[in-house]
Amino acid sequence: MNKSLRSFKQGAQAGFTLIELIVVIVILGILAATAIPKFIDMGTEARIAKINAAEGAIRSAASLAHAQWLVQSSPATITMEGQVITMTEGYPIAADIGKAVNLTGYINPSAGVFQVDSKTNCQVTYATAATGAQPVITVANACT
Repeated sequence: MNKSLRSFKQGAQAGFTLIELIVVIVILGILAATAIPKFIDMGTEARIAKINAAEGAIRSAASLAHAQWLVQSSPATITMEGQVITMTEGYPIAADIGKAVNLTGYINPSAGVFQVDSKTNCQVTYATAATGAQPVITVANACT
């Protein structure tokens, strides 16, 4: 019995067989096929998170501008971070909200429309305040 064990050890394989390698490759392929759709979906989630962050930044900038406008006794323009911002009804106009927010990486911020990329349904829109009202901030979360 000792002799047969010794001969088995001496003749042991030094690597993997072709079938073992194919099985591992197939298993990795199956795992990759189930994981790729989840990573693709993360791009959509990232765009939605970026739009929601832009909305929060716009709301904060409008509130800060309004507070500064109140403190300075209702001037026609205020200065935030070295930028002159035109005010209407105590809030920045749509053309100047981009200067108040100071966001980069968004398409068309000078018109009050902040797009994540070329997808026009994935955007935040800032509308200048109407008489006696606050500005309207609309989020279109169709970022697919």
